[in-house]
Amino acid sequence: MTQAEMPAWRRETQTEQRWAVASAIAVALALQLPLPQTMTFLPIWLLPALTFALMVALLIANPGRISKHSVAERRVGLTVGFLVSAANALNGVQLIRHILDGTIGDNAVELLATGADIYVTNIIVFALWYWEFDRGGPGPRAMGVREYPDFLFPQMASPDMAPKDWEPWYVDYLYLSFTNATAFSPTDVLPMRPWAKLAMMAQSIVSLVIVVLVVARAVNVLH
Repeated sequence: MTQAEMPAWRRETQTEQRWAVASAIAVALALQLPLPQTMTFLPIWLLPALTFALMVALLIANPGRISKHSVAERRVGLTVGFLVSAANALNGVQLIRHILDGTIGDNAVELLATGADIYVTNIIVFALWYWEFDRGGPGPRAMGVREYPDFLFPQMASPDMAPKDWEPWYVDYLYLSFTNATAFSPTDVLPMRPWAKLAMMAQSIVSLVIVVLVVARAVNVLH
C-alpha cells in the first residue's frame, strides 16, 4: 500500500493545532477556582497559577501547531497535564474525606456543584492523558511511526465510513473520556494496550466513587 492509499492515522501528516487542548486546560483551571478552600490541601490558586504560567510559556514558544520533535515542548506539556491532574486529585481526595467523616456541611447545592466540578475536570484530565500517550503522543502520531494504536476508534476499524484525512485529535479523546466516565466502560472506542485498559479502569472507578458518594450525601442532606 502506498502512502497516498494509507489512512491519515497511518501516514505522516501535520500535527493538530494547539487551540483545542489549550481551551480544555483553560476550562479545567477555571473550574478549580470556585472550589471551597476546604477542598484542597494547598492554597486554591497555587497549582492553577503554576499550570497557567506553563501554558502561557508554551503558547508563546509555539502558538500554532504542536511540534513533532521538540523534547522541551513535550516535557512542558506533560508537566501541565501532571499539575492539572494533581490539583484535581487533591480536590477529589478532600471531597471524599469530608463526605466520609461528615464534615462536608449541609449545603446540598454546594456539595453537588463541588462534585460536578471535580467530575468534569476529571473528564478533561483523563482526555489529556489519553491524548498525550496514545501512539506516543501528538507528535509521533502525526509522524505515523507506530503501526498499532493504543485506542481503536471506529474510523480505524471501518476506514470506508470516514474521510480519508481523518485521524484522532483532542476532541476525539475528550469524547472517549466523557463516555467512559458516564458509562463506566468502553463504548465505541476500544482500549488495545494494557496501559489504556488500566487508565480507563481507573477513570471509571474514580467517576463511580464521586457520583455514588456525592449523590448519596446530597440525598441524605435533602432528607
